[in-house]
Amino acid sequence: MAIGERVRLARKASGLSQRALAEKAGISAMAVSKYERGMDAPSSGVLVKLSRATGVSLDFFFRPPITKVTIRAFRRHSKLGAKRENAVTAQVQEWLERYLEAASLFREPPAVGVPRFSASAFDGVERAAEKLRATWELGLDPIESLVQVLEDHGVAVALVEGAEKFDACTFQSDGAVVIAVKRGLPGDRQRFSLAHELGHIVVDLRGGLGEEDAAHRFAGALLVPRSTALSELGHARTSLDVWELLLLKRKYGLSMQGWIHRARDLGVISRDVAARMFKEFRRKGWHRSEPGDPYPAEEPARLKLLVARALAEDMISASRSSELLGGSIRELMHADFGGERHGHAVTGG
Repeated sequence: MAIGERVRLARKASGLSQRALAEKAGISAMAVSKYERGMDAPSSGVLVKLSRATGVSLDFFFRPPITKVTIRAFRRHSKLGAKRENAVTAQVQEWLERYLEAASLFREPPAVGVPRFSASAFDGVERAAEKLRATWELGLDPIESLVQVLEDHGVAVALVEGAEKFDACTFQSDGAVVIAVKRGLPGDRQRFSLAHELGHIVVDLRGGLGEEDAAHRFAGALLVPRSTALSELGHARTSLDVWELLLLKRKYGLSMQGWIHRARDLGVISRDVAARMFKEFRRKGWHRSEPGDPYPAEEPARLKLLVARALAEDMISASRSSELLGGSIRELMHADFGGERHGHAVTGG
């Protein structure tokens, strides 16, 4: 991939137009256009300006291409727009290049992979979630870390800077599956978005079900299987208590509103009761911010672990570690250690 293509990718990942990038970098829009079309090559000084303007490292412009990614499924508002889609796609491609380069340092056994199960009705979607839990030996208990489960089974998870109306999307590249989720989402919303995207991968629809409806149902069934939900709620209720919903949210990582949906879908409460509860949530503003402390978000660890291992074995330097991680390794370690001073191998290499 030529430098011009890297400039274009960096610009798209930052969500900038050619003119906006030119203004931010202090160069002309015509120069940016020539760089991207391969008609001219930026000097080292200009590359420094482009690096600062787009937020990528200088190494990014010289990194050899490893893969190109394509969108497989996109959970987003219909008005997100092509510009933001392109930005997210470019961010994922840049992240995936670093991820695959780190993984290439080690020869590891192939990942377990993601099975597919056919479904023509919602009962089939429920069974698909149950079969996946059985295949991955998750049992019926709450999933402590959905991100870890995905990473352990060959699904890469990337945190990206998405638009306001973006939650998550699924990408595929040369057999690799990546679920990109917006950084900064509350944990319960993050987990549901990840489970929803996984539904697009796992469920092979054979009937008239809409893909989004099926993925929603799969997400609820994966986070809280039918038998577990009925054990917690009972088989028939006339109402659900807000405190009860909060406690269940903390236990299973499914939002309070997600629990209302789950109870309605399983026939525990009627559609009228669910509609009345949703109306009350909207009246109190809880549809935007549910009561109680936010459920903590999960953090992908696979890339960090690969880099930490390579660093410990003197396979890469501290500066190379920072390049692969896309940020200062000292700052990342400082954050992970809760601010403690730690002088491990980061000074070596």
